Amino acid sequence: MPTIKLDQAGFRGLVPDFYSEVTATPLPQPRLAAYNASLAAELGLPASADDWPDAAAMLAGNLPAADSTAMATVYSGHQFGVWAGQLGDGRALLLGEARGQEVQLKGAGLTPYSRMGDGRAVLRSSVREYLCSEAMHGLGIPTTRALALVASPETVWRETPETAAVLTRVAPSFLRFGHFEHFFYRDQQPQLTQLVDYAVSRYFPHCKEATRPAQAMLQEVIHRTAALIADWQAVGFCHGVMNSDNMSLLGLTIDYGPFGFLDGFDAGHICNHSDHSGRYAYGAQPEIGLWNLHCLAQALLPLLDRDEAIAALKQYQPLFEAELTTRFSRKLGLTTQEEDDWNLLVRLFDLMQASRSDWTLFWRQLSHFDSSPDALNPDVRDMVLDREAFDGWARDYKARLAREASVDAARHAAMQTTNPKYVLRNHLAEQAIRQAQAGNDSEIARLQQLLAKPFDEQPAFETYAGLPPDWAKQLSVSCSS
Repeated sequence: MPTIKLDQAGFRGLVPDFYSEVTATPLPQPRLAAYNASLAAELGLPASADDWPDAAAMLAGNLPAADSTAMATVYSGHQFGVWAGQLGDGRALLLGEARGQEVQLKGAGLTPYSRMGDGRAVLRSSVREYLCSEAMHGLGIPTTRALALVASPETVWRETPETAAVLTRVAPSFLRFGHFEHFFYRDQQPQLTQLVDYAVSRYFPHCKEATRPAQAMLQEVIHRTAALIADWQAVGFCHGVMNSDNMSLLGLTIDYGPFGFLDGFDAGHICNHSDHSGRYAYGAQPEIGLWNLHCLAQALLPLLDRDEAIAALKQYQPLFEAELTTRFSRKLGLTTQEEDDWNLLVRLFDLMQASRSDWTLFWRQLSHFDSSPDALNPDVRDMVLDREAFDGWARDYKARLAREASVDAARHAAMQTTNPKYVLRNHLAEQAIRQAQAGNDSEIARLQQLLAKPFDEQPAFETYAGLPPDWAKQLSVSCSS
């Protein structure tokens, strides 16, 4: 029987308290709906699905991987700010590793941690995660990756009946803050210590020689998390469900559910229909990142000095502000820093907020800003309701550019490498979903091609850069997404 040959996952070296061995539940009539050829080649797998006749069956979990036993890991976490107790991989199976990358099937059936769930993923959410994983990678934002998507006619019940799918996703590690919370709240310090030792040795080896390796690891995670959320804010990405069990120890974007990219700018935008209080609104993400880091620090307290942990957490805000300043300076095309730069940016945010200016289009148009004294820049000016206020801002922006002798052509080119023309808007994902549900997977491949180069002009895809259609306002995503 043909098989995928994978190395055993690193978790295999830990005691069984950390995982359960599992077997995938066969998926009827699997269809390979998407295959990431470039990522497959990086992993040493066939670069073309045509060279892998059994790819659909294997990546659905219907055929086992060689030399590796699948496992589901256990973790706990805080969900919407409330301790939820034991959670775990309720529908994810870790198959093993390929060239040091963990390979996981999402939606391959029940595990001991499925609770009241069915262990399945639906095609709708799987298409979204497949595309957004690769879109974020194209944007240069740390993320899990998507290797393949397998569809099936099997019925899965959510709010309505849907069809099942299995997503193959890849990451250096799927370790979450919740893995550490699990053993802390169960008062299992030996297991907590073993997990920290494993994480430090494998992913943070430079922390091994520190007086307190767990403390050094926490500081590294704080910095990575601050940088990640600054990345999100810069491109207008809303995660939607930043529970502590959805936070990656390595600072990766993980668990794409009710995510969304901003259309009209609103700092209070809530992308998750299930988030009734707005806990995970766009503007709240930086604060929630710190809240989750407090959860991680609490879980690591048996291995930390309390005062050092508090001091480390206090570093988050200045780290985040520095990372955010760097990103928005680039978005504005600035190569130097002045004390009043943040005020210039806040004034621009206020104009955009009042006008609900489209986030992606506005920044892309600003990338063509003409700094000559008489230039009105109508393409970007007309995206703001208060034209007079924009003119005042533009005069100050021109003066700021002049003080660093900015050259338009060079600045335009630089700004277009940081202000994307294309992002995975909800309506684009929805069009791919509807076609895939009808058995046509071509739009998934088309979007994957587009989003691999989001900063390029790509004239053949010009219509994908426009404002969302009116019907897109009716789209909503929730935790079941």
